[in-house]
Amino acid sequence: MQIPLNRFDEYIDDTILKRGLAYFRKGKVHEPEKTGPGEYEAVVEGTEDYTVRLVVANEVVTEHVCSCPYDMGPVCKHVAAVLFFLQQDTLDLKKKPSKKGTAGVKKTAKRKTVAKRIDEMLDNIGHDELKQFVREQAAVNIQFRNLLLASFAVHDPDESKGFYEKQLKSIIRSATDRYGLIDWSTSNRVGETVNEFLRLAKKQLDGNNHTSTIYICTAVMEQMVDALQSSDDSDGSIGNCIYTACDMLFSIAESRPQETIRKLLLDYCHEAAEKKIYSGWDWHIEMLRLAALLVITDDEIERLTGDLDKEQRTGYDSEETQSIKYGLIVKTKRQKEAEAYLEANLGNPKLRRIAIQLAIEKGDYGKAAGIAGDGVIYDRKDRPGLVVEWYDWLLKIAQVRGDREQILQYARKLFMENFRHEQDYYAILKQQVEPGMWSGYVEDLIREITGNKRSWYARDQIAGIYIREGWLDRLLRLVKASPDLKTLEKYESALAGEYPAELVRLYASAVVEYLKTNVGRNHYQHACRYLRRMIKLGGREKTSELVALFRAEYSQRKALMEELNSL
Repeated sequence: MQIPLNRFDEYIDDTILKRGLAYFRKGKVHEPEKTGPGEYEAVVEGTEDYTVRLVVANEVVTEHVCSCPYDMGPVCKHVAAVLFFLQQDTLDLKKKPSKKGTAGVKKTAKRKTVAKRIDEMLDNIGHDELKQFVREQAAVNIQFRNLLLASFAVHDPDESKGFYEKQLKSIIRSATDRYGLIDWSTSNRVGETVNEFLRLAKKQLDGNNHTSTIYICTAVMEQMVDALQSSDDSDGSIGNCIYTACDMLFSIAESRPQETIRKLLLDYCHEAAEKKIYSGWDWHIEMLRLAALLVITDDEIERLTGDLDKEQRTGYDSEETQSIKYGLIVKTKRQKEAEAYLEANLGNPKLRRIAIQLAIEKGDYGKAAGIAGDGVIYDRKDRPGLVVEWYDWLLKIAQVRGDREQILQYARKLFMENFRHEQDYYAILKQQVEPGMWSGYVEDLIREITGNKRSWYARDQIAGIYIREGWLDRLLRLVKASPDLKTLEKYESALAGEYPAELVRLYASAVVEYLKTNVGRNHYQHACRYLRRMIKLGGREKTSELVALFRAEYSQRKALMEELNSL
């Protein structure tokens, strides 16, 4: 989870925030040490001393890892504590001095990075001493042993996919419980361990050692697909390993590899398809797509075409195999056959898209519009999302033609009826309407939206117009008509510049109403989140009044009192 550093409190569970803040205020966070560009490491005192590592790029925390065993959510209290430490000046926080560690060190003091200290240590350690350390660690640490064996297997003349499979199977066995299952937290650790193999594969890929890359990636894909059958992979740790490995195989295919590598990878694709190694998963089709990148000879193309013809032609798989087959026809430069294949399979949205593009490239705009218009009719009943795309193509064709009437027709339709915009339809309309007519045109749009009772997003659409036109007074009136917390938060950024005090008052009223009908710690944390927003808007005094009011009115709500203490 990526976390903006100056808004980290909006991305972390309130309970975790509260505990992290308590750790910071008690001085349990040692001053973070910079270990590399944008990389920080800090020790946080707890039941044990835990190490937190952060990577920050452009004021966004892109990676965060803690050595604690917490696995109930994406961020633990130790990470939160370090974030409070990094933002203490911005948040005007105070902390107790740490009893140990480096909490008192001035930020301006120059210190060696961890990488520098390790380099110096390695320079001073004897070769035999280092080898003995490696032996001892490999004997007692299975994860270290597997990583060591995998990291240097590339130097073994007998290196094979089977070697890496053996290491991966060991990882899966150690993660499987007595019922043969891998739970959520364990699957996360499996993913982290397997990522070490993938980093090794990337290193081999960067060094053009494609054989080792293929061995590692195919082993990872097969073993992780097996693991998925009995894993709770709700956070995608294991699945992401397969995607990463598959992407590296595509990178090899796209790099025009040596003939031996090309055949090795192509043979694997055929094996995976014939044995249905990835049957039931997207990666089955990906192997066929990968093979299409690799085939060169007529015999290879014929064999792959046969594999595609054997595939069950239903739904998504059917559309994907049709697209791959079309690509093979194009690859053999059979132009007439390719055109005929497109015409016969326009029900496939990928092929309809290609047909429209080809017609536009040839300047046959009438044909392009006809194909897009037929798509509207064909997909109207079952695939409304595609209907939007075909209308967007009709708009693009009108734009190429310079047909102002049709541009207005399609842009208005897409703006009024579609909340997922492929283009900025509002801007297109504004460009086409005469400046002197624009104000009246916009008011007409607003009246039409207001009268459209089927539009569940009408208010948001109107609010968007007010923001685009800079009509913030009208936006404020719209928000006041339904000043719930969610609405206020949604339009806060647009209104905060001109109406911060008004927003504070609206938030205050909304929080008061919210606490009248909502009880329980989760609701109290939710209310306090908006009290913090009031403070950021400059409403500290009003927030203090509310806190005093809540302490007096809800003194019996112990959990609320505790949450108010955390403000």
